[in-house]
Amino acid sequence: MPGTQQPREAAPQRVVPVANLQEFFRDNLHGVLERQHLAVEDQTEHYVVNLLTLFARSEALYEPSPEGPRLKPLVMMLAEALEARSAGDRQRGLQRLGDVSLFVAGFFAQSFARKLIDVDYHIAMGGQAYRALAEALARGRGRVLAQVFAELAEKFQPLVDALNEVSESSYRHTDEDILRLYEIWLRTGSRRSYRILRRLGVNPAPSAHTPQ
Repeated sequence: MPGTQQPREAAPQRVVPVANLQEFFRDNLHGVLERQHLAVEDQTEHYVVNLLTLFARSEALYEPSPEGPRLKPLVMMLAEALEARSAGDRQRGLQRLGDVSLFVAGFFAQSFARKLIDVDYHIAMGGQAYRALAEALARGRGRVLAQVFAELAEKFQPLVDALNEVSESSYRHTDEDILRLYEIWLRTGSRRSYRILRRLGVNPAPSAHTPQ
């Protein structure tokens, strides 16, 4: 992804220069949503585009630490949000948790293969954060934003699929990646992983996740 610092485990990728990063993400995401037949409200699509543009700058995604820039563990983000002294701080903490979970699950899914915490954990944490945020905002003046966060919570996993495609549009899958796609499908029911497996000649065994 242009301008984004990759996790240490990820293989280096070619940087593609673009004139306008926001337009790049807007055009790519819109095309992916159409191909995946995923309908979201304009405000939600705009929110995700802005999120991708923001996190394209590594300093917005990573946080400073004595060991260098790092991603704060999701459970720590959740604890800080729940222990916040004000409603505003709690909402900002939940939003950060949802945003980071969506971005990382969408763009770094392959890097989870060697970690104990997997993509389904990020999907669960991010979806719950957005859902709690939507419920909190619905009781106040932020009803429009509440609708955006409610849709992000409801469609979190399909949106992760969409971001996977934005991230991997020029990526060729190895045998190891095929096994990883199968694992992601088993864990999350990812329709995109299922379709890629079928396209690559792999016929996943029927399960509760098999798309109808």
